[in-house]
Amino acid sequence: MSPDFNPSKLHVNCLSSSPSMQVYGRKYTLTHSDTTGDLFLSIGYHYDLKGINVSKRDEVLAEWMTTKKGAPILSGNVYVSGGEFDEQTAQRRFLIFQRELNLALSAIIYGDQRLFRQYPELLDANIFIHFNSIFPAFNQTMYYRTPRYYT
Repeated sequence: MSPDFNPSKLHVNCLSSSPSMQVYGRKYTLTHSDTTGDLFLSIGYHYDLKGINVSKRDEVLAEWMTTKKGAPILSGNVYVSGGEFDEQTAQRRFLIFQRELNLALSAIIYGDQRLFRQYPELLDANIFIHFNSIFPAFNQTMYYRTPRYYT
């Protein structure tokens, strides 16, 4: 777990009215408040598009998927630049996302403890995060260990 993660700052919203615990297709939208440091995690089978600040685009999106061999993975995305930011700003955003992803993943794993109690094997699934950018240096996918690392 990230040393910066404070569970009392995490607010979880379940988007589905049914208590379904289907793993694949389960999505996470994590946003935050720059003012308070609070984290807002929405869990459901669609992303919480209303919770995304389209001018900042500093959310973390993730989804449970399977590999071609059927192994579960947590696949995430962060938005670095689609052209609205210059390369220097994109680099700064890329470095901030890299620095803050341990905190974000700690929040996601902690916020969905119920899923991991029901499916403890998911604690050993691989996590991959794709950094989306028009600049090749920042458009890459990185490995972020397993959920167990963030517990």
